[in-house]
Amino acid sequence: MANSKFNEKIEQIGVSDIRQFDTDTSDIPGIIKLTLGEPDFNTPEHIKKAAIKAIEDNESHYSPNAGLPALREAAATYYNEKFDLNYQASQVVTTVGATEAIAASLQTIINPEDTVIVPTPIFPIYMPITRVNDGKVIMVDTSQDGFVLTAEKLEKTIDEHPLAKVKAVVLNYPSNPTGVTYSKKQVEELAKVIRERDLWVISDEIYAELTYAKKHYSIARALPERTILITGLSKSHAMTGWRIGYIFAPQDFVNQVVKSHQNFVTSPTTNSQFAALEAMTNGKNDSKVMLKEYAQRRDFMIKELEEVGFKIASPDGAFYIFAKIPDNCAQDSWTFVRDLANKAHVAIIPGVSFGPGGEGYVRISYAASLEKLQEAAKRIKEYVKKIK
Repeated sequence: MANSKFNEKIEQIGVSDIRQFDTDTSDIPGIIKLTLGEPDFNTPEHIKKAAIKAIEDNESHYSPNAGLPALREAAATYYNEKFDLNYQASQVVTTVGATEAIAASLQTIINPEDTVIVPTPIFPIYMPITRVNDGKVIMVDTSQDGFVLTAEKLEKTIDEHPLAKVKAVVLNYPSNPTGVTYSKKQVEELAKVIRERDLWVISDEIYAELTYAKKHYSIARALPERTILITGLSKSHAMTGWRIGYIFAPQDFVNQVVKSHQNFVTSPTTNSQFAALEAMTNGKNDSKVMLKEYAQRRDFMIKELEEVGFKIASPDGAFYIFAKIPDNCAQDSWTFVRDLANKAHVAIIPGVSFGPGGEGYVRISYAASLEKLQEAAKRIKEYVKKIK
């Protein structure tokens, strides 16, 4: 029998539901899309000017694999000061966005049959990357626990799978899609279990600067020796297209992950790194203006949606609302979002796209202007009220 034409694991991966639905609804006349997790703000001017200067200065050559030394130093200082961490520049790898950071990190730790525990609902990137690297995934439904992975649930999950070679647990907080985040107490309880079970934690904290009620508490504070911290500038500095992310981790891990990283991408784009250097040195307050706007938008959308029966998870961070579909509407989330797009011309994402616990919910991104949100809310409310 001839060999398969393609990698069978790649063939089994579907196209992103989120991206596909965003594309599918683009041709609907007058559509308002609250689909993607992309700030509607532009990159701050001082960052753009730094990139322009780098181009004019012919900063167009390869950087070291792990990134410009000055940027790694600045990033360590920036995040240490922001979140009371204790990283050295040598413990930082500059990546092509948080996505590449996640992919390189999972590839670095997974051996065949190793298992990664992933709490859901969650942005679905972690599962296919694990499987492509011959790992296995245990998904843990957190919908009955306030969309938080509790220490008790983590221990129970490990004990219920005695034959699984559990290697790591994924955290993403503030969460995409729920906006829920973890308290210091919850983080420290999880850290205790992870340390006792000798696991890695891949902690995706890309939304750490976008928290509302309380300051973000990184698990890297409680468990630095086992934490692979993923972050970047896409959300905090409205730099999605610049593709700059970071891995912060113990030195022995960094020494290994840089091998995966260099074979994936060689190094990040050099002029983007100079833009990031400006963000890290002179952009420490750039997220504050955006955060104030997001809070206003969040509060507006919660009020409007609750008036017609949506029940909403507590969105204490990021820029998403994860809402239970009103009882009078179709509870199949794909049916709901497709009908809403076609009849009300508002596009949002079905909750089932984010794994177990997501069915019956929808994710609404409020990373859009208040004017757009006002019109979207009006259309959604009219749609819901018409359903008997």
